[in-house]
Amino acid sequence: MRRFLALIAIPLLASVVLAGCGGSSKSTASSSSSAASSPGANAAVTATGVFDKAPTVTIPKAKAGNSLTVKTLIQGTGSTLTKSDVMAANFVLYFWDGTTSALKQNTFTSSPAVIPSKLLPGLESALVGKKMGSRVLAVIPPAQGFGTSGNPQAGISSTTTLVFVVDMLKAYPATASASGAQESSGGGNLPTVTAKPGTAPTLAIPANSPPAALVTKTLVKGNGPKIGKGQFIVAQYTGYIWRTKKMFSSTWSSGSPFGFVLGASPEQVIPGWDKGLVGQTVGSRVMLSIPPAQGYGAAGASQAGIKGNDTLVFVVDIIDALHPH
Repeated sequence: MRRFLALIAIPLLASVVLAGCGGSSKSTASSSSSAASSPGANAAVTATGVFDKAPTVTIPKAKAGNSLTVKTLIQGTGSTLTKSDVMAANFVLYFWDGTTSALKQNTFTSSPAVIPSKLLPGLESALVGKKMGSRVLAVIPPAQGFGTSGNPQAGISSTTTLVFVVDMLKAYPATASASGAQESSGGGNLPTVTAKPGTAPTLAIPANSPPAALVTKTLVKGNGPKIGKGQFIVAQYTGYIWRTKKMFSSTWSSGSPFGFVLGASPEQVIPGWDKGLVGQTVGSRVMLSIPPAQGYGAAGASQAGIKGNDTLVFVVDIIDALHPH
């Protein structure tokens, strides 16, 4: 998970895994020679460039003002983002402190991100109601960001202004699920899966020992294109531990689908996902029985109650597949 993607959502860092995130980078924003403090500084922030390519951002060498500033730099023609939608997007994020600014996140150089429906107040005001295909610049003062408490863990003080440039790629309902034809409910030596469209599936795990090898079972066959290595996948999932027969993780509980690059290096998901989902089609629901070696290995994942010898079972709904940069 990306560290600064967590800054967008509410609740914020409390429920987000920070592993694998990079540190801040030196600012690539240029600086103007405006005065050290200016109530009009926010309006002077600009970004240039073409859609779906990293923008060139100019932030004045001045103290930010207190007003939320939003500019639609490129007007899209796609569907309109609603408060209940999640969105695949690319963005850059700058921290603006005093008269200096620094680039903290740039998804244009890696892969898109799935932005959840519950956002920072200023970002929600900036994006909701805009159309897909738009590029939106948002200068968010502390009052509409992290307030007077800031977020010390992320390096945000009570005076940090956030500057986003967001390219809005595609919107999805937060309850998006598999859309194909039912082929199986599992069963036999595998868990039995029960689900209704738009709701989290539930698993009944049998008493027998789990399979020793990776098992992929297509439950719902989507009629979209096959997915392959290097694509950015938007998915819902529910994960169970075979031993305990209990759920340990679910996007349905978090309220937002999950985005990752299939077969990425370094990997963004456990090996069983990278191997088991290749060749499946968009719109499908797939059950994965994943042995320890293709899950979390001998170390397990104690924070999730996963031991080194635990087999995991995931039910994955493949919502969409995009091509990252």
